[in-house]
Amino acid sequence: MSAASSGVVLIGVPWDGSSSFLRGAARGPSAIRDALWSPSSNSWTEGGIDLAQAKSDGRFVDGGDVDVGATADESVRLIRDGVERVLAGGRHVVSLGGDHSVTYPILDAHARSGVRPAVLHIDAHADLYDVFDENRLSHACPFARVMEAGLASRLVQVGIRTLNRHQREQAERFGVEIIEMRDWSPSVVLSFEGPVYVSLDLDALDPAFAPGVSHHEPGGLSTREVIGLLHRMRGRVIGADVVELNPARDIHGVTAMVAARLVKELVGRMLTPAERVGSD
Repeated sequence: MSAASSGVVLIGVPWDGSSSFLRGAARGPSAIRDALWSPSSNSWTEGGIDLAQAKSDGRFVDGGDVDVGATADESVRLIRDGVERVLAGGRHVVSLGGDHSVTYPILDAHARSGVRPAVLHIDAHADLYDVFDENRLSHACPFARVMEAGLASRLVQVGIRTLNRHQREQAERFGVEIIEMRDWSPSVVLSFEGPVYVSLDLDALDPAFAPGVSHHEPGGLSTREVIGLLHRMRGRVIGADVVELNPARDIHGVTAMVAARLVKELVGRMLTPAERVGSD
């Protein structure tokens, strides 16, 4: 079933209990929603998809927030089950975080639904720690859990600029393909066979473009570079998350608007007929 025929459901995942530095990302989903439908902009993607029209005709639906629990273990189960219920309806999911730990149960839900996608992970951090602050479910660990469980057929990371020895060893262990920020070129075109899931941490962007995150990592991507990467990549996007917006650190809602723009472009790509973007 193509994304164009099945449609896309937007869900919020308001969990930040696995954050290692600052809390606040749990308020990200509501801030992104506000920015997405703000009258300061319009509902059109750069690819010519009107999300307001897609919402009107049922191709784009806001499914509200999934339940989260009081503990990380409980939240992993509730997030996974909530996403799995949406996928069971035959639609694709774009999730609004929340901290990056939410990606693990989201991809687990896809695996339980019979999809083991390649993952494009855009981030300042590799999030490959085996354990961080004695927490294996930390937002610094989701891709170690994903790869251990075999939830991704391939993991490609872009924008990374914080690798240490342990994470390099983890990347080698799991066969992760990393384009570090120091090696990045805006001309890079990524190609994937089969379904692709995009996980986008807003701190992949330089703080000049996205100050409203808990971890400022200078030397990152521009908003245009991220949009260009999403437009140029070859493959069929079947799901995505945009995570780590911390409204408490945002300046005049700038980062929320950046997040909303990236959500627009991801949803627009998922609603575009396969022959226009390439398919598997």
